[in-house]
Amino acid sequence: MKKAWWKESVVYQIYPRSFQDSNGDGVGDLPGILRRLDYLKELGVDVLWISPFYKSPGGDNGYDISDYQAIQPEFGTMEDFDRLLAGAHARGMRVVIDLVVNHTSKEHPWFIESRSSRDNPKRDYYIWRDGKNGGPPNNWGSNFSGSAWTLDETTGQYYLHTFGDFQPDLNWDNPAVRQEVFRMMRWWCDKGVDGFRMDVISMISKTPEMPDGERKPGSSYGSFAPYVVNGPNVHAYLQQMNREVLSQYDLLTVGECSGLTVDQACRYANADGTELTMAFQFEHMDLDGGESFKWNTRKIDLVELKALLTKWQKGLEDRAWNSLYWCNHDQPRIVSRMGDDSTPALREKSAKALALCLHMMQGTPYVYQGEELGMTNVPFGGLEDFRDVESINAYHELTANHTFTPQRMLECLRYKSRDNARTPMQWDSSAGAGFTTGTPWIMVNPNYTSLNAAEQLARPDSVFHFYQALIRLRHTHEIIVYGSYDLLLPDDPQVYAYTRTLNGQKLLCVCNLTGRPASFALPAGFAGARLLISVGDAPSLDGQVTLGPWDGFALLQDNAEL
Repeated sequence: MKKAWWKESVVYQIYPRSFQDSNGDGVGDLPGILRRLDYLKELGVDVLWISPFYKSPGGDNGYDISDYQAIQPEFGTMEDFDRLLAGAHARGMRVVIDLVVNHTSKEHPWFIESRSSRDNPKRDYYIWRDGKNGGPPNNWGSNFSGSAWTLDETTGQYYLHTFGDFQPDLNWDNPAVRQEVFRMMRWWCDKGVDGFRMDVISMISKTPEMPDGERKPGSSYGSFAPYVVNGPNVHAYLQQMNREVLSQYDLLTVGECSGLTVDQACRYANADGTELTMAFQFEHMDLDGGESFKWNTRKIDLVELKALLTKWQKGLEDRAWNSLYWCNHDQPRIVSRMGDDSTPALREKSAKALALCLHMMQGTPYVYQGEELGMTNVPFGGLEDFRDVESINAYHELTANHTFTPQRMLECLRYKSRDNARTPMQWDSSAGAGFTTGTPWIMVNPNYTSLNAAEQLARPDSVFHFYQALIRLRHTHEIIVYGSYDLLLPDDPQVYAYTRTLNGQKLLCVCNLTGRPASFALPAGFAGARLLISVGDAPSLDGQVTLGPWDGFALLQDNAEL
C-alpha cells in the first residue's frame, strides 16, 4: 500500500464559532484558536480542519459564503488567519479549510449580478428555471425544509437551492464557474493551507432534466437525491479540479459525500489519486435514521453497525482510503447517541470504548472538538434554545403538518439536533466554561462545571489522556495505520472485536459497547501478546476474557501465525 502523510495523521475538527472567544463578544474566533494551539499539540493531533470562517451573513453558521477570500469580521482578520496558519505550522500541525462550493450566499456578488437580469453575464453562474403550472419547476424539497426553489420577482424565474433559500446552488456545468472556484482554491493553497474538506461535494453536478422526485417522509416535497447526489458530471469536474489545482500541491482532500456506496467512494478517493484523497460516507450515521429522516430517538444496533463498518473497511482495502469518525458539526454527540451519559463514570468509560473501537481501524481518524473530553448532548429547553436553521425549520414544518406534537419534536431535537455539537467548548469550570467572558451565542452545556478540559488535563485517567494515548499509538505502530482488517464475532450483540494484520504482526481490538458484562474468547495466537491500551482494568489474558460494561482493550502480537 502506498504510504502518505494524510493516511498517518489524526485530524481535529474545529467549529470556530464555538471553540474559543478571544474578545468577549460570545463568538469564537481565529485568535481564540491560536490561543489553544498548545492544547491541540499536547493532544497530539496532526491536522486541524477549521470549519468556515469566511465572510458570510451567517444564515447557516458560515456555510453561506458571500466572499471566499475574506474573513467574517466576528472571526477576526486575514492577518489573524495568517498568524494561526503560521502558529500551527510552527508546531508541526497542518491546516485544512472548508471548501463550500455547491452553493454560495445570495449576498455573494456573483448571485447579486446573476439575479439582476436574464441576460447578465453571470446569469448562468446559478441554476435558473421557469416555473411550471403556476409553481416551482419541480417538487423538490430543500434539505432545510420547504421547496428547493425560490421565485425571483425581478426576472420571473426560480433559482435552485438544495439547502436554505439564502444558499443558491452554483451551476458547475458552466466552465466559468469552475475556473472561478479553481482560481480561489489556488489562492488559498499558495497562502499555505494543507488541504480542503469539501462540503456536499457529491452534489455539484445536477441531472439537467430535473424531474419530480419521490416524496420524502413527513413532507409534501419530493427528494432531489437521485438527480443531484453523485450526478452525471461530478467525477469529470473533480478530475479537472485535481489536474488544475490539487495535483499541484501536497494536500489532504476529503469530500463530504452523502448517498455514497463503496464503489462510488472508490471513484472519489481512488488509489490512483485522480480525484480526492478520501471521502466521508454517512451510512453508519443513517443506522438510526440520522441522514434519511433523523427526527427520532432510536439507538444504533451494534450488529448492524459492525456489518456496515466492516463493509467499508474491506470494500476500500487497497482501492481507496477510509475516513473514520463518530462526530462532526452536523451530528449529535456520540457519547449520548451510542454510549451512556447517565453518570460521569459511564460517560467516561463509554467515550473511551467508542474511541478505542474507531481509532484502531484502518483509515484517517477525525476528532471533533470536545469529543476528546467526552462532551455530551445538551439539555435544551424550548425551541428558543436552538440556533440551527435545520432544526428550527423542521420543528415548524413537522409540528404544523402534525407529524409530531411539539413535545415529541423537542425530544427529537434534543437527541439529534446539530446544535448538540455546536455548544461552546468546555475549557474550565469558570463562568462561560472558559469559552467566553461575555454572553455565548448559544447556551453552554450545564455539565461544564465538572466536564471540562482543565479538569481532564490534570487527571491521568481522563478521556483526554485516553485520546492522547490512542493518537500516540497510531503514530508508533504502522499496523494501526496500514494493517488489513478482519471482523470477529459478527453476530455478537455486545462485543465489537476485530484484528489488524501487517508484516508478521497481528493486532486485536475488543470493545464491549454495552452497559452489561460480556465475555470474549481470546483467539489462538494471542497468548503472550502485548497489551497496548485498555478501558477498565487490564484483562486477564488466559483464554476467556470477562469484560465489564464498556470495557475494551487492544493487544499486539509481534510473531503472529498469519
